[in-house]
Amino acid sequence: GIIGLAAGRSGACVESWIVLQSNEFRAAVEVVAIDPSAPYAAGIRRALPHARIVLDHFHLVLLANSMLTDVRQRVAHEQHDRRGRKVDPAWAHRRLLLRAGNTLSPKALARLKTVLATDDPSGQLSAAWAVKELLRQLLQTHGPTRYSRHETAHRLTRFLSAVAVADLPETTRLATTIERWWPEIEGFLQLGVTNARTEGYNRVIKQIKRVACGFRNQANYERRIMLHSAARRAA
Repeated sequence: GIIGLAAGRSGACVESWIVLQSNEFRAAVEVVAIDPSAPYAAGIRRALPHARIVLDHFHLVLLANSMLTDVRQRVAHEQHDRRGRKVDPAWAHRRLLLRAGNTLSPKALARLKTVLATDDPSGQLSAAWAVKELLRQLLQTHGPTRYSRHETAHRLTRFLSAVAVADLPETTRLATTIERWWPEIEGFLQLGVTNARTEGYNRVIKQIKRVACGFRNQANYERRIMLHSAARRAA
């Protein structure tokens, strides 16, 4: 369940909450899984210098999908001088572009190839899709029993090589993020620790706020969240 709440989205907010916990609690924390937030990471490093920070892979896949969407929108503007429409194959199949390549059926793969062949004359969308898929492959094998340093290095090289070949501002920006956070990403690949449970509770918290049509009292908001968390544990 939820063990604590802190208002704010800064590193100081994270640090102040951790400092309030007991020495035994802080000493027992070995790994902290976060999304790619530099302020959060800074606050954790100050408050828990002995803990290892790992980066959840879900957020990295989300960044890759956002990168592909940015490329698709830019290419549409360059080709048609407008936003994408239903008549444009890339727009009509935009969800297909974001799906994991290894989950596509033969029919879906054929449709994807048709989309890229008819609506991607510059090859930019194809290159961005390949970069997205190579990042997914890099993040796919994680956990103590599945991690391989040699295989990870090989997949990272393939990903960076594809970024260099694509030579797009969007893919370069994604690669810069991956390189900046690589120690934390490698920590996730080695340990397989994610913040999926935290993200699940975050969704519940947003739902509580939505149902209540907002809270004007922060204390009441926090009480409602903790009560809901306790009820879920009891169930």
